[in-house]
Amino acid sequence: MTESEQGRAAPDTADVVIIGAGPAGLVLGNLLLRRGVDCVVLERAGRDDVAHRARAGFLAPNTVRILQRHGLAEGLGRRGREHGVCEFRTEDGRFRIDYRQFGTGDPHTVYPQHELVADLLDHYLDGGGRIRFDTEAVAVADADGPAPTVTVRDGDGRPGRWRARYVAACDGRHGAGRRSLPPGSVRHHHRDHGVTWLGLLAEAPPSLDAVGYATHPRGFAGHMARSADITRYYLQCPRETRADDWSEDRVWDELDLRMRAPDYGPLRRGRVIRRSVVPLASDVIEPLRHGALFLAGDAAALISPSAAKGANLAVLEAEILADALTDALAQGDSSGLDRYSERCLAHIWRAQEFSHWMIRLLHRLPDPEGTAHFQERLRSARMAALRDSAPQRHWFAENYTGI
Repeated sequence: MTESEQGRAAPDTADVVIIGAGPAGLVLGNLLLRRGVDCVVLERAGRDDVAHRARAGFLAPNTVRILQRHGLAEGLGRRGREHGVCEFRTEDGRFRIDYRQFGTGDPHTVYPQHELVADLLDHYLDGGGRIRFDTEAVAVADADGPAPTVTVRDGDGRPGRWRARYVAACDGRHGAGRRSLPPGSVRHHHRDHGVTWLGLLAEAPPSLDAVGYATHPRGFAGHMARSADITRYYLQCPRETRADDWSEDRVWDELDLRMRAPDYGPLRRGRVIRRSVVPLASDVIEPLRHGALFLAGDAAALISPSAAKGANLAVLEAEILADALTDALAQGDSSGLDRYSERCLAHIWRAQEFSHWMIRLLHRLPDPEGTAHFQERLRSARMAALRDSAPQRHWFAENYTGI
């Protein structure tokens, strides 16, 4: 059969085609599967790659409740660790916030995202869920018609098609879901915050029993525990920096300096096993729907990692979308689908606002207007309010752990 004949062959079918096997796609797939909805997940990577992609590791209380509510929390219940303390290190000294004592009184749960994804994948496959690895979604066609079609290409380059009643694009900001939106059908909001991080994963035990945020004239540094033996660090760096530009010695020396190790104790060093350059940017699509095509996770909105909201928003959006799709397919009630975008965007914009506040709190930002000293005094005032004001700590704790 020629490639053109394959392209014209009868498509595979599912009521819901889910593009992407990240937290959004796999939570959605698990919930639909358990409700008897015919669905399939299309994932361009192989199974091993999906289960080992390193990402964030802080689960918000509401995320944990969603996973528990649907029987998807066994792994994090056994291996996750509650965490509730931030330490800020500044030019004026250091202070700590036990945010379990403020706001709603909830902690985070530290659970590496690749472990959560592995759990969700096991649940989905053990339940008989359909997934196609090494299958890249190329485009979504006829989303405004009765039978949208997802064009795919497998690992050998062979084309194929999936026909669905609904398509859930959980495939990121550069995926087929966003690419298939017709011009003028959505509004695209984008903000480059002018800040870049060098993200580092180190084979080193945590050096703090808290999430560490350090401000320094040379730039921001961050410390986030992932496990007893793995720690994630961040270093603010010039935009043109490449991931391998800095030697390990330079990385650790810079972390020591910015986190003020001579004053507060040395960092526990280890081999840097993964690096990435992370430009801090915010990106939102409105609405999160075009016809039968729905966006979730990073396809819906990209949020800077400064406030650990991305995966948590993805899980929330997946639950909202699963409820709406189930009502539409089982009862013919499309009101949930009609409200999906509005409901999710309310959470997204609140998370974006807090993330923006965190960026301004932790970084010396680009100063095209020559007001650097003024902006720095404002940043110092924000930090002092967080240190000294109980109402400010309540606001911080509520937004830090919430969505």
